[in-house]
Amino acid sequence: MKWLSIVGIGEDGLVGLGEPAKAAIAAAEIVFGGARHLELATPVITGERQPWLSPFSDAIAAVLMHKGRRVCVLASGDPFHFGVGATLTRHVDASQMAVYPHPSSFSLAAARLGWPLQDVLSLSLHGRPLDLIRPHLHPGARILALTSDENGPTQLAALLSEAGFGISIVTVLEALGGGDETVRSQVAMNFDITGINPLNICAISVVALPGARVVPLTPGLDDALFEHDGQMTKREVRALTLSALAPRRGETLWDIGAGSGSIGIEWMLADPSLRAIAIEADPERAARIGRNASAFGVPDLKIAVGTAPAALAELGPPHAIFIGGGGSDPGVLDAAIVALRPGGRLVANAVTLELEALLLAHHTRLGGSLTRIAVARADAVGSMTGWRPSMPITQWVWSMP
Repeated sequence: MKWLSIVGIGEDGLVGLGEPAKAAIAAAEIVFGGARHLELATPVITGERQPWLSPFSDAIAAVLMHKGRRVCVLASGDPFHFGVGATLTRHVDASQMAVYPHPSSFSLAAARLGWPLQDVLSLSLHGRPLDLIRPHLHPGARILALTSDENGPTQLAALLSEAGFGISIVTVLEALGGGDETVRSQVAMNFDITGINPLNICAISVVALPGARVVPLTPGLDDALFEHDGQMTKREVRALTLSALAPRRGETLWDIGAGSGSIGIEWMLADPSLRAIAIEADPERAARIGRNASAFGVPDLKIAVGTAPAALAELGPPHAIFIGGGGSDPGVLDAAIVALRPGGRLVANAVTLELEALLLAHHTRLGGSLTRIAVARADAVGSMTGWRPSMPITQWVWSMP
């Protein structure tokens, strides 16, 4: 039985809906939606009107309470494009719902600008940190970013200017599809558009100034991009470590002894579905990890301030673990091994003889692979140039059966 209808509605209200969508609203015993949506659909609502509750989790619970009745949920645009449909489908099987999508604000914006949607990055910043846009700021990129309110475009322009993309074009598209639709453009560094409608989406044509903070797509990012105190996995070793960790969609990493957070940050940059927890005992370094995470556009990196293995006790089981600092402390390596999910990967890098001996013993007992990593960089030797070696790394890689 399809007890739940989800109707996407735009700023044009009922005019933009087909007859089946209007019939679904009219037939519903109870209609959920935001105040604006309920007002737009008022002429055809015959049942009980229920504005969304706060927090939104309570609103979803309220919808589920009425399972078996004829329920309609009003949503903005396409319910399954950064919309409520994605949330509801976690609780309601698709066979129990009828969905009537409307063009999303992304589709409408692309149509107004003549941008092929398949070539554009669509990003929702609604209720989310603006820093999420940072990894996508590449010269020539076109980005459609849904904002939270009337302040979003100004804040986005400021972020672009601060990151070295101040001559990017920011186009603000407001109230798309309605009678108050407006499209205005300005250069980010000179952005002074006022009176912006809270319902807006920003189109950004990215242009980089010299020295702009472009986050490359490959692992092994330049050390200079990170704020650090020297306690970090260096660029070349980091690239090899990320390769050994082998991130896969939807996985979670523990970065034990995170230092600057570089491993967890690059793990999350590999795919938006990835999550990481940085475990760091030093509060000052933990704060630095947070700043680095924001600067790289992965503000959702979680930080657990504490000393392993005690700090691991309350964390959910990971798919992968990296041990850098503190790996020789009593119980850390064994606690990490026990915590891994089946099929999970553990990568431990040793600089000290003490941790190296521990890794050799675990390799003898459990197997896996051992790799010796040695990097040398050209450096001045008096008036000439010579190779200056970094401390060699012993890397143990092991997978939970």
